[in-house]
Amino acid sequence: MDYKELGKRIKELRLAKKLTQSELVSDFITRSMLSQIESGSATPSMRTLEYIAQKLQIPVSELVPDQSASLDCLLTAKRALAAKDYDRVLQFAEKLPVALADEAYALKAKAHLELAKLLEAQHRHKSAADHAHAAASNASQGVYASRHLRADALLLLDEAEHSGEVEST
Repeated sequence: MDYKELGKRIKELRLAKKLTQSELVSDFITRSMLSQIESGSATPSMRTLEYIAQKLQIPVSELVPDQSASLDCLLTAKRALAAKDYDRVLQFAEKLPVALADEAYALKAKAHLELAKLLEAQHRHKSAADHAHAAASNASQGVYASRHLRADALLLLDEAEHSGEVEST
C-alpha cells in the first residue's frame, strides 16, 4: 500500500466514525499533519499509525492490511522490549521484512545490549561478550544507528574480554 492509499484509508475510516480531523488528532499530531497524511503528501511514523488506529478503535493492521503480519510482528517486538522480554524481541525482530530492517537493527541492538548487561552481572562473560558484540554491530546499522548504544556495547564487550574468560577480538 502506498502512502496515498494509506491516507485515503485513514480518511475513510475517520469519516465512517464521524470524526473531524481535529477530533482525531487531539494533542498528538496537528490537524495540518493529519491532512497531509490523508492526502498522501506526508508519511506517518509507526507511532503515529498506532495513535490513529487507537483513536479509531481498530488494529493497526486494518490501516495497512497488506502488511498486517509485518506490523503485528514489529508491534510484538516493541511490546516485548517494553516488557523487558529481550529474547522475544530478538525472536520477532528476526522475522521483520527487509522493509523494516532499520527498526529490526534498532530493536536487536537494544535487546542484545540489555541481555549482555544481564549476563555480565551473572558473570557469564562469554555469553555477555557475544551479545555485546551483536549489540555493537546492530547499533551501527540503519537510520536509527546509535553511537551511544554502540559505545555502551563496546564498553561491556571490553569488560567481558578483560574478565579472563573471553579472548580479545
